[in-house]
Amino acid sequence: MATLVVGLGGIGFAAVRHLLAEVHLGDVRLAFAVINSWQLAAAVALTIISYLTLTLYDVLALRVIGRPLPWRTAALASFVSYTVSHNLGFGVVTGGSARYRIYSGAGLSAGDIARVIASAGMAFGAGVTVLAAAALALHPGVLQIAEVEVPLALQRLLGGLVLLAALIGLVAMRRPAQTLRLGTWSLPLPTSAQALGQIAIAGCDLAAASAALWVLLPDPGAVPFAVLFLGYALAIVAAIVSHVPGGIGIFEAVVIAMLPNVDRPGLVAALIVYRAIYYLLPLLIAAILVAAWEGARWRIALGRAASTAQLLAGSITPVLLSVLTFVGGVVLLVSGALPGAEGRIETLRSFVPLPFVEASHFAASLAGTGLLLLAPALYRRLDAGFVLTRALLIAAALFSLAKGIDYEEASILLGIALLLQWTRGAFYRQTALTMAAFTPGWLVAVGIAVGLSLAIGLFAFKHVEYDDQLWWQVSWQGDASRYLRGALGIAVVVTGVFLIKLFRPGGNVATPETMVLPERLAALTDAERADAMLALTGDKRFLVADQGDAFLMYQVQGSSWIVMGDPVGPRERWAELVWQMRERADRAQGRLLFYQISGNALPLAIDLGLQIVKYGEEARVDLGSFNLDGPEAKSLRYSDRRALREGARFEIVAAADVPALLPELRAVSDQWLTSKGQSEKRFSIGAFDPGYLARFDCAVVRRDGEVVAFANIWATANRDELSIDLMRHATAMPYGTMDFLFVRLMLWAKAQQFRYFSLGVAPLAGIEARRLAPVWAKAGGFLYRHGEALYGFEGLRSYKDKFSPAWTPRYIAGPAGVGMARALFDLQRLVGGGSKSAVWQNASAIPAS
Repeated sequence: MATLVVGLGGIGFAAVRHLLAEVHLGDVRLAFAVINSWQLAAAVALTIISYLTLTLYDVLALRVIGRPLPWRTAALASFVSYTVSHNLGFGVVTGGSARYRIYSGAGLSAGDIARVIASAGMAFGAGVTVLAAAALALHPGVLQIAEVEVPLALQRLLGGLVLLAALIGLVAMRRPAQTLRLGTWSLPLPTSAQALGQIAIAGCDLAAASAALWVLLPDPGAVPFAVLFLGYALAIVAAIVSHVPGGIGIFEAVVIAMLPNVDRPGLVAALIVYRAIYYLLPLLIAAILVAAWEGARWRIALGRAASTAQLLAGSITPVLLSVLTFVGGVVLLVSGALPGAEGRIETLRSFVPLPFVEASHFAASLAGTGLLLLAPALYRRLDAGFVLTRALLIAAALFSLAKGIDYEEASILLGIALLLQWTRGAFYRQTALTMAAFTPGWLVAVGIAVGLSLAIGLFAFKHVEYDDQLWWQVSWQGDASRYLRGALGIAVVVTGVFLIKLFRPGGNVATPETMVLPERLAALTDAERADAMLALTGDKRFLVADQGDAFLMYQVQGSSWIVMGDPVGPRERWAELVWQMRERADRAQGRLLFYQISGNALPLAIDLGLQIVKYGEEARVDLGSFNLDGPEAKSLRYSDRRALREGARFEIVAAADVPALLPELRAVSDQWLTSKGQSEKRFSIGAFDPGYLARFDCAVVRRDGEVVAFANIWATANRDELSIDLMRHATAMPYGTMDFLFVRLMLWAKAQQFRYFSLGVAPLAGIEARRLAPVWAKAGGFLYRHGEALYGFEGLRSYKDKFSPAWTPRYIAGPAGVGMARALFDLQRLVGGGSKSAVWQNASAIPAS
């Protein structure tokens, strides 16, 4: 994917270079001077209208899904998400991350936020399609794209067909309560009135946005607005589909091709000014608004002695400032690729020596490269990244002044530095900066930024004849030489960093930090979930937070680093732990896989750039309402009474008394393994190990004094949740013994004032193979319905349903594509194999009795 995006960006630059083959930089500079203040004011006003209209996408989407929020909340979420996605591309990930951080704080679930994103995206897609079709149908003349003419009849036909399809869709939406379903996830569809509202919103947005470009053209009256709108709509769609950050190159190439009769230098100047007004200015405003809001919250929190880390863990400030820092780096690279303003160079010449100017130009290019590479550290909230970025921004501002009195870019860089300083508390993580991992998205963005600066330099100096002497030429008019030396420095730094990342030795798999004795895991005493007790099975490594109050458990199998469940401990520690694990796996050139994580960890997995796959659903029984009354508990009442009649007796054996009982438990365990054709599993479930079992109380069912079934008990210290791990029974036992064990254990837990009882995960439950579902969902749904011979997926879900639990999803997060399949194969080997797929064995793989 990253290679494809870089390739598309390269195609965009090549297309722009071809279309501007006869245009010179001097002509573009003259075109800039022609743009008057009224054009700039109109473009700014239309941009404000467009962004105000953008906020209504989310307002209406929230109403469509039945979760309306105040306008100010929806406006902040949409404005920030659109400014980030406009500049970085990958809208679902970048803009979606910003929406998640704001809407989750407003009480929306991850599913609701996904519905908002999908509904708003569908509204934009429908709007741009309908309006482009209307422009095609109503365009009075022959449409020309570059050197190709589209016949008038074909324009009318295409536009009419799309409008007819849209009308049919609106009529179909007149039926009430329509819902689109993909597996267990559903999306309420808008009514016909809401759909018309969405199209109207898209119309206002796109009309204002395209008009902001139209008023900047050299002679707007000479270009029919319908033609400009068609070119703009196609350019926006091409930029979105390409996923090139900001649509750089792609957007410009399509607009230039769609307006072949417009003065090329004037069109280039208009496009550059438009990108500054419509893309960069809102990004700066969003960063200032969010930074001011977060900075004020931080200072209030300090006054109340609150934890800065807790307060800012979900902040969107690092996201915006990382993007803004990246933009600052791009500004420096582009500035270094352009010749200096002649009047300013002459002024500089009178009081600054030439070597100092040459060194400042080269240093500014390297500083810009450094900002590109430090932006991910700000995204990760690293304190070292904050310190270095702030220093680099201030130094770069001084270099900008020294290389050509570029006070405009110096002001931008100092402004970013001030925003960083204002939000100092957001950058609190103390991980070593050298451990920072670059995601594919950042690598793509860096590659495109460097490519953009090189392409601009080639355009600016295409009239210069290149020879070896240019590399060594030092003069006040040596702009091309400075560009070449700066480009070489940029290439060396970027290549060096990437090679260091690529060839850095993996180091030892097991380091002293990871080999922690279970007794040292203090976070277990504060665990929120009972499955944290998997830390005591003796087959895991641990990554412990510096504060000692949180950890995650993992194991290395082959080239896969497999993490079991959510991190354990305070949630403000989770992000640092998962990033450290990502970095360890990256240093070892391994694959990272998170197994059976909950929805609480999903945002972190998304931040890591991992692919999310639904694994199944966990059953949790609310013990406060659990009883054997009512028709839904009829089968449980029958099993409980019959087991009692056949001599079954339930008891809880304290952990101190378990060692004396181990011989009887061993006999039952051996019978169970033999009857099931199973071998001991590990990692995601405990094995029959005396030292492990002796750590826990044990639920036992006896008949005539002999143990016929048992289960070791997991319990959290705060009595929030109780569950079981190893659960086995003898071949000969009373009818309904396992129902009896669970019913009695739940009633005992209720009496002990536990809140929930976890029945564990039902693998593949809740996954439906819809036509548009991804391949893994189709395979999972098929296996769930037809895989009873392999594993009782459906029977397990049905068995747990007898206890009337609440079902919550669990996920696997890992590398995309083939890497996911290889990681799952390693997971299978780690868990242990056997006659049934070991991956499906979990802490409560309950057999139907």
